[in-house]
Amino acid sequence: MQFHDESSRQIDFSLDGAPCSVTHRPNESLLEVLRERCGVTSLKDGCRPQGQCGACLAVVNGQPRVTCTLPGEEANNAVVTTLAGLPEDDQARLVRAFARAAGEDQCGYCLPAIVLRAFEFVERNPEPTRHEIETALDGHLCRCSGYAGFVRAIEYYALEKRGKEPANISDESAEFVAPRAGAKERILGQQEFIADMRRPGLLHAAIVLSAHARALVKGIDTSKALRLPGVVAIVTAADVPGERYQGLLERDWPVFIAIGEETRCVGDVLVAIAAEEPAIAREAANLIEIDYEVREPIVEPEAALANSAPRVNPKHDNLLGRTIIRRGNVEAEFNKSKHVVRAIFTTQRIEHLFLEPECALAEKLPDGRLRVHSQGQSLRDEQRQIAAMLGVSEDLIVVQIGPNGGAFGGKEDLTIQAHAALLTWKTGRPVKLPIDREQSIRMHPKKHPMRMEYQVGCDAEGHLTAVRARILGDSGAYASVGAKVLERAASHAAGPYLVPNVDVEAWAVYTNNPPSGAMRGFGVPQVTFALESCLDDLAELTGLDRWEIRYRNVVQQGDPLTTGQILDQSVGIKRCLLAIKPIWDEAATQGHAMGIACGLKSFGMIPKLTQCGRVLLRVEENGQIALIHAFPEMGPGFFVVLAQMASAATGLSLETFRPGKELETAGLWEQINVSTGFLLFEKATDIAARDLRAELDQGHTLKDLVGRTFMGEYLNSDEHSVNGENVSSQVPYGFAVQLVQLDESGHIARVVAAHDVIKGQRPSVCQSQIEGAVHMGLGYALTEQLDCVKGMPTTFRMHDLGMLRARDMPIVEVILVENDETEGVSNTKPVGEIALVPVAAAVASALRIGDGTTRRNLPMRDSSAAKAMSVGKRSRNQGSPVARVYVHRGPG
Repeated sequence: MQFHDESSRQIDFSLDGAPCSVTHRPNESLLEVLRERCGVTSLKDGCRPQGQCGACLAVVNGQPRVTCTLPGEEANNAVVTTLAGLPEDDQARLVRAFARAAGEDQCGYCLPAIVLRAFEFVERNPEPTRHEIETALDGHLCRCSGYAGFVRAIEYYALEKRGKEPANISDESAEFVAPRAGAKERILGQQEFIADMRRPGLLHAAIVLSAHARALVKGIDTSKALRLPGVVAIVTAADVPGERYQGLLERDWPVFIAIGEETRCVGDVLVAIAAEEPAIAREAANLIEIDYEVREPIVEPEAALANSAPRVNPKHDNLLGRTIIRRGNVEAEFNKSKHVVRAIFTTQRIEHLFLEPECALAEKLPDGRLRVHSQGQSLRDEQRQIAAMLGVSEDLIVVQIGPNGGAFGGKEDLTIQAHAALLTWKTGRPVKLPIDREQSIRMHPKKHPMRMEYQVGCDAEGHLTAVRARILGDSGAYASVGAKVLERAASHAAGPYLVPNVDVEAWAVYTNNPPSGAMRGFGVPQVTFALESCLDDLAELTGLDRWEIRYRNVVQQGDPLTTGQILDQSVGIKRCLLAIKPIWDEAATQGHAMGIACGLKSFGMIPKLTQCGRVLLRVEENGQIALIHAFPEMGPGFFVVLAQMASAATGLSLETFRPGKELETAGLWEQINVSTGFLLFEKATDIAARDLRAELDQGHTLKDLVGRTFMGEYLNSDEHSVNGENVSSQVPYGFAVQLVQLDESGHIARVVAAHDVIKGQRPSVCQSQIEGAVHMGLGYALTEQLDCVKGMPTTFRMHDLGMLRARDMPIVEVILVENDETEGVSNTKPVGEIALVPVAAAVASALRIGDGTTRRNLPMRDSSAAKAMSVGKRSRNQGSPVARVYVHRGPG
């Protein structure tokens, strides 16, 4: 249904070679005209109306333009070209190039616009240099890739268009095998994200957020909005039929703030509106009048812990969680140590900046159930919370997880899924609720800002004797998984080092700031930054080389970690140090300023939380097998990994397996992230595949098994404790060593990342994941920060938040250090999180050598390396070396 009113206007233009005539409202952008009126969904709404992410690119009258900043009237009498309008042979070349170089493990949200940019750029510049490609990509943001894969893809495309084989180019670091399932659809913008979905009778929704971090809501006046033509329904807290407070681990997060209740942060929802058109819903939201009594917010964790502090959240004391780890006698060891260093460190709040803002679509099913299409990270948690909010049994709610345009932990919590569900419950019509970039930043949890006091000792030979750490984390207004993040920070506080005596306390604290929760690294990059700086301090005091002091102290098989947990297998940190040693020595010989940092990261289980992964293999009539699971595809090539495992276990070809879309039937799991998903679902896949193989070994063919479903389920109840009393655990660990080299100007010239992996992991997938994590880590180290004043972010502009662009990125060299051991229940070691862990520490180590300044606070914006980033000043040699990925099988 399309709603018209007297303010609508008619425009006529050419779209992909065909005449197009549409009616639109004057306040609609060209992006909305193309998406909502013309159904062109390859253009994505990543930052409207900022024009900074580049995801909405189209070619208008021969010029590439971001369409979210252009009024719809600009299309009148114009010629507009999107991906669908490109010549078929060029589409085929682009698919081959991007599938080969950049299509394996990205979320795909930014990809269509970058592919269109590649076509337009190569048309004008058929023989581009790498520097020219990077500059051409400057108008595009990507949070997954680190951009290197896109540069390779454009090189491949330009070569093939000139009649040359991509194999002729110098970069063969990423081997090319069968492309990921659905690569063509993703590359050409045909993959359907939630915001792209359409339904008959669809309503469009908008929300109203609190204008203040802490204020008493005295009244909500919706009368003006209700009188606006096209408005169908408005809901507030009074319309919630069930439990208004929801949450992952604590039920402390209200779906709506009620009249007579205090707001707790600027992401609180007060009103939701459903209307016939998106622009009408937004206009109605602007007509809602809220009567506030503004109160002083509590924005510092120390202030929140004071005895006189008011309670931030009515459901919990201001101390959300406390973790204590003690082993040995720290004070006695400090007294005996030859050297002891003490320092205070701070890290900042940063925004996930996934490219796809949150969106949900709810609809009634013919059998009376309600289905919610979500881009979230936990099917089961969403089903539970939405059912509780509506006051119905869980079997009446179906949650279907769709493609996800990036998450990095930021989509674990409910944002707008429950609001869309309530509007559909009330109206009986399908409702789609997208939020814009500002609302997204205000609503979802961030990376924790932390204050860390460290004291580290060693003996005369540089062997570590004791670590004391006090870690204070700002968890913001709601629990999310904040207590678990601080628990994880505490359990990694001594890093990958053998430390006989440990005294660690960590606190997660409620404030009126935006919530903090899961983000790539889950609390470990913060403590790694602090600990590794202390290692550099001790290296100076002992006169040891910074590589050597680490090599003397890293854990080996049989050693305990921070908690006392004994590592019984697959301990790859020494192998990583040995693999990277020749590069370290070469830099020392040539006088390069080089920094070093080690890291470890548990991947998988959240302590004391039962988790389950379930995978179905369904044999189909066409000879294919649907591989069905409940894990959202967020970019790490998850289906490829599972399909490879199923292929190996069954002996069937990789092409036999296709991604299953029946996600609402696929599995039960709790509190999930990418690393956990790898661990749970690879095991479940192996179980299901072996059952299928058993049938094949008995002489059955796939034709005999059509209609059969083989289920694999892996249930883990992890009793790992962080208090030293119970240290047995199935939690596996990844290890890494990273080097950061500066050039003569103090800019970052290259990053070398050595990571331990299980033998046989796909190098190209590992490479892209590491490149993307290094990109995020460099931003964290140097430029990214989300400042808040009285709980309100000071900017929502993506450029101001400090994400690095393509020409900011140094060369990233990846060394995969293989071993033959599987890690407990795991057959792979995901690298997406661990690759972020040491980056900031390695940058700080390099800067200490480069300019003689020891930096204890992130981001390090005062450094020459930071000043070269994100402001267009970086100019790298056009003949810069090409990043490669190496597989190390040396000793150790």
